[in-house]
Amino acid sequence: MREVAIDRSAVTAAARAETADVPLLAAEGLSFHAGEKRLIEDVSLMIRPGRRTVIMGANGAGKSLLLRLLHGLIRPSEGTIVWRGGPFDRDARRAQAMVFQRPVMLRRSVLANLRFALKVRGVRGADRLAREREALERARLGDLAHSPSRVLSGGEQQRLAVARALACAPDVLFLDEPTSSLDPASTYAIEKLIMEAHSEGVTIVLVTHDVGQARRLGDDIIFMHGGHVAETGTAARVLDAPRSEAARAWLEGRLFLDPSRQKKV
Repeated sequence: MREVAIDRSAVTAAARAETADVPLLAAEGLSFHAGEKRLIEDVSLMIRPGRRTVIMGANGAGKSLLLRLLHGLIRPSEGTIVWRGGPFDRDARRAQAMVFQRPVMLRRSVLANLRFALKVRGVRGADRLAREREALERARLGDLAHSPSRVLSGGEQQRLAVARALACAPDVLFLDEPTSSLDPASTYAIEKLIMEAHSEGVTIVLVTHDVGQARRLGDDIIFMHGGHVAETGTAARVLDAPRSEAARAWLEGRLFLDPSRQKKV
């Protein structure tokens, strides 16, 4: 298991040092419009390699939409996404994986769900078998390998979804509120998987409403409000001393409406 995990590491320590100033992923003037509604507008940001970036904000702020744009699931109306200083191409897409709030499960066994994802990525032979074994071990689902995935509990399904994504050896893992409907024990299990992946070199980009989770998992915070990036910074600084009124209001449980933003939409 450990040998496969080591092979998954996105970059070596030396390569990280050499590319420390090059963002893994960047958005430049990113916008997304649905008709006349401007859901994401003029967003520029950087995701640094090897970091855990947490995207926060109120409902409707544009967090999940931003995640889908960064992952290439949706085309922006304006702006560009840059991968390792170059274009966002097929190789960039293959170097990413995403876990949704509600696990997406095929109507197949636990093992077949893993096998399908690896086949799509072109993983074959002994490498595929090793990754399947590791993923089952990661998710603690070895005894349920041949059970239908849809009979698993919500926590088990989400563990499978995370382990399946990691089996594809991504450089960056996107997670859209992966624990929002889970109990504390299941939440702990998912966070443990995320931390293990990060320790192996995977860059993490996580959407969450949970301030405690942001403190536990986050290195950097991107705070969204009204389709804009209202504030960025280290997790400790943004959560303890937010500089924007939008972030302060949200963290204090107050409602903050930006009149200028309301006129634009």
